[in-house]
Amino acid sequence: MSHQTKKSLGQHFLHSPGIIDKILLAIAPMLGDRLVEIGPGAGAITEPLLAKHGQLTVIEFDRDLIQPLRELGGRLGDLQIIHADVLNVDLCVLASDQPIRLIGNLPYNISTPILFHALSHLKCIRDMHFMLQKEVVDRMAAGPGSKVYGRLSVMLQARCRVEPLFIVPPGAFQPPPKVDSAVVRLLPRAPHECVIDDSRSFSQIVRAAFAQRRKTLRNALSDVCNEADLRAVDIDPGARAETVAVARYIALANRLHAEGKALSLDTLAQDDQHERGGGTT
Repeated sequence: MSHQTKKSLGQHFLHSPGIIDKILLAIAPMLGDRLVEIGPGAGAITEPLLAKHGQLTVIEFDRDLIQPLRELGGRLGDLQIIHADVLNVDLCVLASDQPIRLIGNLPYNISTPILFHALSHLKCIRDMHFMLQKEVVDRMAAGPGSKVYGRLSVMLQARCRVEPLFIVPPGAFQPPPKVDSAVVRLLPRAPHECVIDDSRSFSQIVRAAFAQRRKTLRNALSDVCNEADLRAVDIDPGARAETVAVARYIALANRLHAEGKALSLDTLAQDDQHERGGGTT
């Protein structure tokens, strides 16, 4: 598929046959799977996936790619094309009567919002295989104490198992990005593994904890809880956000929700900028 990449959309089209084969092997589609690809771009993954599986739904924002994708579907199989911003797509509608398997070579400029959008539809998702900037995958998989452990790490790991798979060098794309990329697998946790009583409260608490990373949690969360609340769930009030395990944040959120404590939405209206990240498309 011939297409002029658009810098405004962060487009870097995958062209390496070896990397494409590794991605297909990681996905391992089976007959009957409900596959949904975010940002098919020039069809590097779409074409072999459709040829192998015979049925695929793609979500593409770039109008110039819609007709080439239609032609691809006409040649290879049942390709449902949704021309839309993925952030406006209800993924659960696509799931129909079975969970979807999400695939995506995510655009650099909106990869983190896409990840959070997927989290909000997790009940309809079986698994996810994404390619993103390696730095973002590092943050997704980081553990407590790591310099890159942050809000994204906690929010994703609370609900999914995060499995980095392999690194993709810049030369695998056209045009090549300035950084390495990586492929990651996200597997939603079973309900008994992820007991979050109120998702909104959990999200707000994690965001507040990491909003000012230099603050101790005693100060960062002073508007919603006291030292006794922190100690009750084995959190040192003098600790900083990046040292606290995911399970402790869940325990704190559940405790505060049970006690009817809630953070002010007005003070948490904006995403902290350090949690915005990249990928390639």
